[in-house]
Amino acid sequence: MSIAAYKRTIRESESPRQIEARVFARITGDLNRHRDAFAAARSGEDRLALMADGLGRTLTENQKLWTLLRDDLASSGNQLPPQLRAQLLSIALWVERHTLKVLAGQASINALIDVNTHILAGLTRAQPKGVADGAQPHAQTV
Repeated sequence: MSIAAYKRTIRESESPRQIEARVFARITGDLNRHRDAFAAARSGEDRLALMADGLGRTLTENQKLWTLLRDDLASSGNQLPPQLRAQLLSIALWVERHTLKVLAGQASINALIDVNTHILAGLTRAQPKGVADGAQPHAQTV
């Protein structure tokens, strides 16, 4: 199966919420794999080596994910309740600032992992009654 056909199959068989959960799980797992080594890094060279070893790519992917979410949350078509949208937008802006601090060696990745873990838990909670039966949820998921 070609990559395009595989991606199309995923889009057709998974809900947006499931896709988001899968992406959050993958990125958070990647961040977790670097957690101990990043915490133990004592020098700028050690941190740079970790960034080159995949942490930099993972941080960039996480930031891109949150940027996409931010843009969706800010769109007029987003159907989430306004208070939830505002809270998630605030988190997205925080992730952007914190990621820059991590990249500069001024902060740990633990807070990013914690935020993603909490969002993932919300995405993977049991869906409301009716949604599993094929009914559409009342609010767009993040």
